[in-house]
Amino acid sequence: MWRHRPTNHENDDSLHVRTLYAKYDKTQINTLPRVLFEGRIVVILSEGEARRAVDYLLRFPRVGIDTETRPSFKPGGMLPVALLQVSTPDTCFLFRLNRFGLPQSIVRLLTSTLTQKIGLSLNDDWSQLRRRADFQPANVLELQTYVKRLGIEDMSLQKLYANIFGQRISKTQQLSNWEADVLSEAQKRYAATDAWACLQLYHEINRLLTTRDYKFIPSTQESL
Repeated sequence: MWRHRPTNHENDDSLHVRTLYAKYDKTQINTLPRVLFEGRIVVILSEGEARRAVDYLLRFPRVGIDTETRPSFKPGGMLPVALLQVSTPDTCFLFRLNRFGLPQSIVRLLTSTLTQKIGLSLNDDWSQLRRRADFQPANVLELQTYVKRLGIEDMSLQKLYANIFGQRISKTQQLSNWEADVLSEAQKRYAATDAWACLQLYHEINRLLTTRDYKFIPSTQESL
């Protein structure tokens, strides 16, 4: 399991109190060290594999979730979701929905009241996933809303992770072909990182809300 290594961002002074910003300056993101999911990645290519993966995932109280869609460069064009990523702390499953659609096994996970699904911009994900099968998601947590408890106004995953962890999530694979016959290693790591990062953010937000060991800079006082 990858273990988070503190950065200078996390050690602002001798008391190890970090600085959080209401809005993180995106021009600073490229100066940060890159973070990448280094756990186990399992690519799911069939309904049978999906059923076994969901049985495993339903053992966890919460998972990180995200989706990827092959970009359409036609005006107004939107393709069905190609990939669903679901991550535990050390394993991420990549469900290739372009191969087998959205079977009942995955719907069972998305509608489970026992396993919480944590993500960002989830309404967009649900809307796109419903193009493959109708369902009503249950037990979900939207990070864009949850992070506001810290006073943070950022909405993107990249800015939230930079703000809270002082590390950079690369977006270079975002517009790649998610319906390719075989996903590249870079695609798999990118996709897994996004889902896993949602889970990491949830746990760290909870920790900060409990310990209050941070200094907060409102948007009117930002110096970045």
